[in-house]
Amino acid sequence: MTVLAYAFAAVLAGQEAPPPAAAEGPGSPVEATPAPPAIEAPADPAELAKAAEPTFEQIRTATERFRDVKVALAEGYTRDPMDECVTAESIGYPADSGTMGIHYARDDLLGITAPPNPRVSGTGTHTDFNKPAILIYEPRHDGSLELVAVENLVFKKAWHDAGNKEPPVFHGVPYDSMQDDPATKPDEGHMFEPHYDRHVWLYRENPGGMFAQFNRNVSCSAHKAKHAETAAKVSGLAKDVTEF
Repeated sequence: MTVLAYAFAAVLAGQEAPPPAAAEGPGSPVEATPAPPAIEAPADPAELAKAAEPTFEQIRTATERFRDVKVALAEGYTRDPMDECVTAESIGYPADSGTMGIHYARDDLLGITAPPNPRVSGTGTHTDFNKPAILIYEPRHDGSLELVAVENLVFKKAWHDAGNKEPPVFHGVPYDSMQDDPATKPDEGHMFEPHYDRHVWLYRENPGGMFAQFNRNVSCSAHKAKHAETAAKVSGLAKDVTEF
């Protein structure tokens, strides 16, 4: 080997090899890339309200005990003072729309604190169907009452005075609107000031739908005639007072 070859070999032998790459594994420090901050969508009040609504099954569980009207009475529900069994025809709607029935109400939930003047009015804004403000019964020929529906009702003035611009909504469906038409003889508001209401026919199948105002499968045929006559007279008197 020549002197030049020896010198070249010596140079190569003196070079330092580059350090091996650090192997990744357990215990090896690895700098993680921070995740971008989560962006939360603004809460939609309508969606939040819908999420808080009870299901039909939950309402049934909460109201099943009221199938015994004595339980309803014991818990503060009172029978319509006019003892009226409301039909569509009796309050100016097409007769084939069906029937509501006899109403038992919690005045405290409706915000009713005084007698009709000349109509029933209240300040309540209660819409919780786990504790409905109104229970509706069908009179039976044996004298008993059968629970057919639950209902919530708010008077329009009270509802809008509370800052609400739209009617209440339940399961995505706005409440029905009811009020008397002074130009007609029947009392479409059945003695109530203008109001929003929602019927839920949990205890009687309704061909018009769960939220219909009337039910063709409900009847007032077993209602005592003398009570119906008294209710009609009182309703007619109220209509005359309103028109006066």
